[in-house]
Amino acid sequence: MAAPVAQGYAAGSTDTGHEGGSGSFALDATGHLNWMLIRDNAYLGIHEMTVTGKALVEAFYGTAARHSYFNGCSTGGRQGLSEAQRYPADYDGILSGAPAINWTKLHMEQMWGTVVMLQAKNPVPQCKFAAAQAAAVEACDAADGVKDGVIENPRACTFEPKQLVGTSSGTCDAITEADADVIRKIWQGPRRQDGSFLWYGLQRGADFFGLSSTGGTPLAPRPNPITLEWWRYFLNQNPQWDYSGLTPASYEQYWDQSVEEFSAVLATDNPDLSAFRDRGGKLILWHGWSDQLIYPEGTIDYYERVQRQMGGAENTSKFARLFLAPGVGHCAGGPGPQPDGQFDAVVRWVEEGKAPEALNAVRRNQTGVVRSRPLCQFPLVAKYKGTGSTDDAANFTCTAQ
Repeated sequence: MAAPVAQGYAAGSTDTGHEGGSGSFALDATGHLNWMLIRDNAYLGIHEMTVTGKALVEAFYGTAARHSYFNGCSTGGRQGLSEAQRYPADYDGILSGAPAINWTKLHMEQMWGTVVMLQAKNPVPQCKFAAAQAAAVEACDAADGVKDGVIENPRACTFEPKQLVGTSSGTCDAITEADADVIRKIWQGPRRQDGSFLWYGLQRGADFFGLSSTGGTPLAPRPNPITLEWWRYFLNQNPQWDYSGLTPASYEQYWDQSVEEFSAVLATDNPDLSAFRDRGGKLILWHGWSDQLIYPEGTIDYYERVQRQMGGAENTSKFARLFLAPGVGHCAGGPGPQPDGQFDAVVRWVEEGKAPEALNAVRRNQTGVVRSRPLCQFPLVAKYKGTGSTDDAANFTCTAQ
């Protein structure tokens, strides 16, 4: 809470009813699902914090707060959207970064790389994953007119890993056809056994390490620890559950269980934001294109459903806008310029009626800003005008893809 308090805000935070980073709160003393604590974590904890915080502010200052804002990323981003969907009167403005919406699908997708490698009996070394990541960037970097180590629009990158078969990859042996097939499936995203779509995959140019890690001797997949908590405590209700026996068939069954059993409480993907819109609420969504933990196409999928629900792109943009950050990882990091001032953009929209056409993004070193870019309102992308420094946002324009 230090940063908002330093800016003059009264601020609140909550552990949503449980301490620590374990998913063990999902089970009661008998080993069964504790639905009250799950609801606290899913949405009630944030709402209670908000109601209590507003009451404390009014009691202390003798007047109610003029405006209230929510700022969160990842799970925090999901919590902000939960507020807009479930308690639309709680906040006037919401900044939601890399939101963990589609919760019951994204935690399943996060095990996909492990399932692919288990099925293929081929855990891929990290140096081969790194080679595929670098090759995709090399192939698609200059599509926006600037070669800067960042893919501006990964959706338009069609680099295929089979092109790497037989090539060396640093300290690893040459990439094999089996390696290329694993990489292709991770980029493609989860599919049922019949090949039908389940969810989105890792973007080309993003880091495999977040969800498709391998290690140990002998080499084996290593699922993300938070992902493993979901599978152990929520899906299996067994803290000792072992992922090494997963098969494509059992993965598909677990997927359906996750969606059917937990979506009503945790999915946070309701596109009907009419109550939030009608009381004047403003929402800015942003997501890094190179997010290695929560893939950005899930947020795009949600935003496009909001657009269809709320009367089209133009009507939606009057209260909710999405911005994608090329080369930016989960909430921060990566080679791309980092979003800057996005919370201030929410405040200006609420208090001055100035909707952001683009967000700022900057890259800094010890001396200051060395590169800037506009983050365009989806679906527009930044394109170099052809003259001037490619490190200056003023020399880029937001255009259709």
